[in-house]
Amino acid sequence: MPLPKKQAKVFLAGHRGLVGSAILRRLQGGGYEDILVRTRQELDLTNQEAVRAFFAEEQPDIVIDAAAKVGGIEANRTEPADFIGLNLGIQQNLIWGAHEAGVDQLLFLGSSCIYPRITEQPIKESSLLTGPLEPTNAPYAIAKIAGLSLCESIQRQYGRRYFTVMPPNVYGPGDNFDPVTSHVLGAMIRRFHEAKPNHLVECWGTGTPKREFMHSDDLADACVWLLENDYDGSMINVGTGIGTQIKDLAEVIQGTTGHMGEITWDTSKPDGFPEKTMDVGQLHSLGWRHKIDLERGVEMAYDWFLKHIVKAA
Repeated sequence: MPLPKKQAKVFLAGHRGLVGSAILRRLQGGGYEDILVRTRQELDLTNQEAVRAFFAEEQPDIVIDAAAKVGGIEANRTEPADFIGLNLGIQQNLIWGAHEAGVDQLLFLGSSCIYPRITEQPIKESSLLTGPLEPTNAPYAIAKIAGLSLCESIQRQYGRRYFTVMPPNVYGPGDNFDPVTSHVLGAMIRRFHEAKPNHLVECWGTGTPKREFMHSDDLADACVWLLENDYDGSMINVGTGIGTQIKDLAEVIQGTTGHMGEITWDTSKPDGFPEKTMDVGQLHSLGWRHKIDLERGVEMAYDWFLKHIVKAA
């Protein structure tokens, strides 16, 4: 008989990141007491022998792989080798290492950027590999596709419950708010805050693409819910299913921050995907739905930014 989930030993890789820290909060709040975490200094996930030794010593029952090098369009453009090389190494060491150590259940955090640049909207799981990737983040996407394929192959060949969740753009406590290297929502919060009350804010691109935004606490809740309910598929979209035009996002953030100036758009900057909204019908059919809407989520993110970034400066 398998252990009840809350008695299992859970190794959470990437617990200091945006998604990983939210999953850690969700596990702790949900009564999990045997949670393993390691800092980068304590365990180098790019070191295969170190990861193997860790698994041999600790023997976790469940592994959650939330460790990755992540960034926005500009970071992906300037550091493509790091995005594919480092992520491939981390995934290989964690996923294959977990399998070699006899870990039966693993959740891998993928990304909606694995889907083709041009595909039907909302994007179904079946759209994977049906067309070319978005060039601005193809190296990162290829690494994530490789991790997904490894999990799926281990499940098919060895019968282990290894699966991948594909989240959309995620934001929340612990986000990167750098105006250049972060994702769009974090970057906008900082730009609008620093331009208060009425200075000009210049945003990148045309503002016309659509994106789906999910609060990290909702994503964490969905991940733990899927583990607890023994999800037996190989991949699943986890999101809100709601697309928001970037121009509309800018207006939400402008209102939240109290900025009253002009917004302009630098059309020399790339837009990335023209639209990226996911079909979450499979997730909804299983019984899970998000709880935090965009307006409330932006308020929560801005409050965290004021308390932890502005006050710490």
